[in-house]
Amino acid sequence: MITKKDNYAEWALLMHELDDAKEHLETLMREMTDDPGYDEANLRVDLGHIYSHLNRGWNARNQLGTKWTQEQQEELSRFPKDIDPT
Repeated sequence: MITKKDNYAEWALLMHELDDAKEHLETLMREMTDDPGYDEANLRVDLGHIYSHLNRGWNARNQLGTKWTQEQQEELSRFPKDIDPT
């Protein structure tokens, strides 16, 4: 796993992904509480966005470099194949 000491740029990117996920989750929770029109379609989009951040954090945890092509970004955003959520 990348570390702050050994790979600062990559570690900072991991922290950015996790921070973005946290912010979007907080926003989702606030909107679900405050917006009576918040529905399943909104939840699907919002959770998908949060998962993308978390997935990139996990999938890039061992990758060096901070510049990704669009194809790499899409692959990193997919749900991990090496995590069993049960």
